[in-house]
Amino acid sequence: MSNDISTSSSYLDSITWQDTQVATTEEESDALTQEDFFSLLTQQLSYQDPSNPADNDQMIAQMTNFTMAQGITDLNTNFESLASSMTSNSALQASTLVGKQALLESNTLELGESGEAKGSAVAEEAVDNLTIKVTDASGQLVRTIDMGTQAAGAVRFSWDGNNEAGERLPEGEYTITAEGSTNGEFSSLPVATFKNIESVNINGSSGIIINTKEGAVRLTDVAEIA
Repeated sequence: MSNDISTSSSYLDSITWQDTQVATTEEESDALTQEDFFSLLTQQLSYQDPSNPADNDQMIAQMTNFTMAQGITDLNTNFESLASSMTSNSALQASTLVGKQALLESNTLELGESGEAKGSAVAEEAVDNLTIKVTDASGQLVRTIDMGTQAAGAVRFSWDGNNEAGERLPEGEYTITAEGSTNGEFSSLPVATFKNIESVNINGSSGIIINTKEGAVRLTDVAEIA
């Protein structure tokens, strides 16, 4: 009984394989190749009326149209190959970003178990008495960093993770604010902090997307990778 089942299965598989081969052959035969075109052109010339030969301009137009169509097909194939190669290269480059840090506009500072937490304040013009204030989850001010007078541009700062008494604070998220005076008037400044890149993905329309604890952002919106 088992032999009959095996034989029947093999027979059905062979039929399926033959059907697939026939379908594939028929699909391939639908395409008009350059050899097919010139074969048809030769047939056309062999059956033409000697007293009324084919118009040379018409023949040249037919050959030109076919050549252009073939060229466009080859160009599309090359573009597809190039796009595939570029996607592969982008994926390879994106994979190297995982584990690094991205500087993003955010007032949340991530403090690890050890080491410093870094960020940047952006001054549109020179500022005096620039200060960076760090508060914990309860809103309590735990550290003030005096940056003094700074020129316009991005002003880097780092926090050692200690409070005013020099004691190491627990790891976690802290909130930072930046404030400085220009022409005697104090104002808040935008800040950016480094976020750990947890993963990346590639979006056809948006390019490379990096994922951090705070969410996803396009690579083009990242100020710096460290």
